Amino acid sequence: MQAMMSNNKPHLSLWRRWNWLVWLIVVAVIYVWAIGGLQFTGLQESAGSVSKSIVHGLVNPDWKYVYNGSGEDLVSLILQTLAIAFLGTIISALISVPFAFWAARSEKEHYRLRSGSGKIVLTLIRTFPEIVLAIMFIKAVGPGSYAGVLAVSIHSIGMLGKLFSEAIENMDRGAEEAIVSAGGNSPQVFMLATLPTIMPEFISYTLYRFEIAVRSASILGMVGAGGIGTPMIFAIQTRNWPRVGIILLGIVVMVLLIDSLSEQLRKRLI
Repeated sequence: MQAMMSNNKPHLSLWRRWNWLVWLIVVAVIYVWAIGGLQFTGLQESAGSVSKSIVHGLVNPDWKYVYNGSGEDLVSLILQTLAIAFLGTIISALISVPFAFWAARSEKEHYRLRSGSGKIVLTLIRTFPEIVLAIMFIKAVGPGSYAGVLAVSIHSIGMLGKLFSEAIENMDRGAEEAIVSAGGNSPQVFMLATLPTIMPEFISYTLYRFEIAVRSASILGMVGAGGIGTPMIFAIQTRNWPRVGIILLGIVVMVLLIDSLSEQLRKRLI
């Protein structure tokens, strides 16, 4: 028996040494097969001139569009984009709390069905991308910021609900046990132990989700859901590349500022 095990060891060590090469070959074959299905018909005759126009427009943005007091300028629409992301995140954070407690796993046997059903609901909510939700809400409430807020908030419920439920599952139960041992009831345990323990993580996850919502709100306008994406798609369609350049520059600055501010706030919370 020992002789058979010793004979298998060289084969196992050989597989462990070269298994990465096998997987690399498998991935390469899949890529070759996938790329082989693409049909490339060549570059258009106008590709060169169009590319030069795009680069020239991006390098020389339309600075007059930054602010002109019309309400349709870059600053006004970036503020609108931030408002869409902020409202969508706040609404989803509030609604996600009961979903999180519903989906949080419990050691008790009769709670497993409850948490399983909650996780399924949150997964179903996350299934629909924000841009699909935006198109659906545009058909229901019309184009504009309201549809964008609804799309961001509904999609964020699935994401924040999942993160909040994981925070509840991994929280330190010491404070809860101390209040129970002192004779505290369920509302007292929740208000004095559970909520103060998980609130910093809830706020941290909400800030992180707000960073993502800012990027999403910038894109939702391209389908008519308000924000900076609407003038950007119009500028692309009319080949107004200087306008596209200044809009992209504004989005980059906005995202960098929001990410930096959110990171500083999260560091103070955790």
